[in-house]
Amino acid sequence: MPEDELTALLTLNRIDGLGSIGAKYLYEQFGSAQEILRSRDHLKEIIPGIDTHLVDALSNSGYDSFIREELEFIEKHGIRCITPAHQDYPVRLMDCKDAPLVLFSLGNVNYNAAHTVAVVGTRKATDYGRRMCRTFIKELHELCPDVTVISGLAYGIDIESHKAALENDCPTIAVLAHGLDMIYPSAHRSIAKSMLQKGGLVTEFTSRTVPLAHNFVMRNRIIAGLADAVVVVESAAKGGSLVTAEIAETYNRECFAFPGSVGDPYSVGCNELIRDNRASLICSALDFANAMNWNQHERRDPVQKELFPDLTDDERNVWNRVSVKAQGVSISTLMVDLNMPFPKLTSVLFTLEMKGMVKQAPGSIYKPC
Repeated sequence: MPEDELTALLTLNRIDGLGSIGAKYLYEQFGSAQEILRSRDHLKEIIPGIDTHLVDALSNSGYDSFIREELEFIEKHGIRCITPAHQDYPVRLMDCKDAPLVLFSLGNVNYNAAHTVAVVGTRKATDYGRRMCRTFIKELHELCPDVTVISGLAYGIDIESHKAALENDCPTIAVLAHGLDMIYPSAHRSIAKSMLQKGGLVTEFTSRTVPLAHNFVMRNRIIAGLADAVVVVESAAKGGSLVTAEIAETYNRECFAFPGSVGDPYSVGCNELIRDNRASLICSALDFANAMNWNQHERRDPVQKELFPDLTDDERNVWNRVSVKAQGVSISTLMVDLNMPFPKLTSVLFTLEMKGMVKQAPGSIYKPC
């Protein structure tokens, strides 16, 4: 039996067929990886209907040489292992049903920074895309100095995002599709090293994990989950950045895209996101900051909540739920949390909008003003 939680988590990580969704479900049911393994011989009684193959895999799991070597690698290289039990686990990931139970991190990373934005796009960035990326991050940092930029260290828009962040003294995080024993692509090793001073590298993959194609899709969900919003700078009709945007939508994250010329092969994806109302059009960092209510240079008179002592119980319940979520709450989440029918909830939200207390964002997301 594993003697500590990290060893237990690494053991779970070795279970074929468990997956991030299954692991998170079990973790939430039992409260710790150690407790899952302690209960593995009784899982069928505790969770009726659990897959027999999974029970067998858990029952046969144990401490092996790979885990011992991984623990030695972690200690040797000073890697932070962040789990949901840690205070610095990314709170934005908590609500994601497929969030990883362990994040391996290098650098000086604050995953719970006040403002985070993922900037992604094609690996074959044009001069237009690189220029827009650099200008966007420079101006966004001026408007919102505490913003953290997240991307994937890949060629094209990803690496331009990291470079622009470093040039503007802006924290930046690279989410990797492999273990921390390598950097892919190797051409970006020096940039990755520079990021360790203000930002860093993070992955859910153990050492000796190579960057296979499906790992990049898994990586993209972490990029989306760590961010308040995803900005797609350039994208072809198909590509990883569109996958990230799609995942962001399922996580109730904001999604934005820069438009490009009609017919430009590396703007097709962005233009279609905008056309299909899956992303909001932006032309500048100011557009983005205003949409996110991040423009710290504009002094708005705060809403005087004391001017609304006549809130009904329903209005106050909705307001109390929305006001604690700066990134917004979906209308479906409000329906479940408050057990309020859709017609009644929309009426209450409309009233709160008229009173200047909440605002609607793309994707039926409601935010405090």
